[in-house]
Amino acid sequence: MPIIATAGDSKTYTPAPEGTHQAVCVDVIDIGLKPNPFKEGGMQHKIDLVWQIDELRDDGKRHLLYKRYTLSLNEKATLRHDLESWRGRQFTASEEAGFDVETVIGANCLINVQHKPSTRDANKVFANVVSVMPLIKGMVKITADGYVRHQDQQAETESAPDEVTADDIPF
Repeated sequence: MPIIATAGDSKTYTPAPEGTHQAVCVDVIDIGLKPNPFKEGGMQHKIDLVWQIDELRDDGKRHLLYKRYTLSLNEKATLRHDLESWRGRQFTASEEAGFDVETVIGANCLINVQHKPSTRDANKVFANVVSVMPLIKGMVKITADGYVRHQDQQAETESAPDEVTADDIPF
């Protein structure tokens, strides 16, 4: 199957609205090792948490919000801070030894969204998750609507590549 590169179309989108929203975590995406910008030659394991809010985009689907984290429960780590805020309690020593982040998939929370302008394009605005909190007691939980996990999307689109020999390269 060919993989076609294009110049792209300049899709416009409306970012998720600012403010506090009820959300459900729909995915944890393993990004893998990325260079550490603060340590020469250092690498950090990164993940994205993905939330869906009960607010619709222009195309009728729910807004999705992503936040990238270093996969760490160090006491200074943003992931730890957000998970403790979401859970409403601190991690115990035994939980620090190994916490399966995928257990938050399907869990509801409140997220605070703020808009920040793009540094590359003054006309673009990004919706950033700046805090994660537990639901207020008595709130009815929402469920994911029409979301397919990233790992399942990849499994659907991946196929075994055809074997390529040096004689087959067209350039």
